[in-house]
Amino acid sequence: MSKVYKGIMLDLGCGANKQQNFVGIDKRALPEVDIVHDLEEFPYPLDDESVLTIVASHIIEHIKPWKFISLMDELWRILIPNGQLAIGMPYGVSFGYVQDPTHCNPCNEATWRYFDHRADLYRIYKPKPWEIEKGFPAWQANGNMEVLMRKVVDNAE
Repeated sequence: MSKVYKGIMLDLGCGANKQQNFVGIDKRALPEVDIVHDLEEFPYPLDDESVLTIVASHIIEHIKPWKFISLMDELWRILIPNGQLAIGMPYGVSFGYVQDPTHCNPCNEATWRYFDHRADLYRIYKPKPWEIEKGFPAWQANGNMEVLMRKVVDNAE
């Protein structure tokens, strides 16, 4: 019987660097990984609205682009209402992005507007509704980008 996780903080694609006090999910069965699951296979073995916060540190750039919207919808499903998704990744086609041959999903500031129900680009694909938190995305001098998004449940348009 598998363990049931409720009210957790989730480290998406944690690998060997799981955040303290987080439950780690990764497709590799490493000692730090609590849930072994391919992040590009849906649904995840987690209940609806069972996660308080999701940290996605240097994993989004590894998600196949044609699975990216489905991934965001799956993260929306498992997050509690108003739960936050914190993303850290190399910026678009920065040196840090291009150097890794497994990076396949470049993102920039505009990428996140496809998921923010208030933005013009949202209307193209209409995924589950998110809001980009104020002050984000944030570009860093080291070539990384940080994004903080919040799950929106009642998005009357």
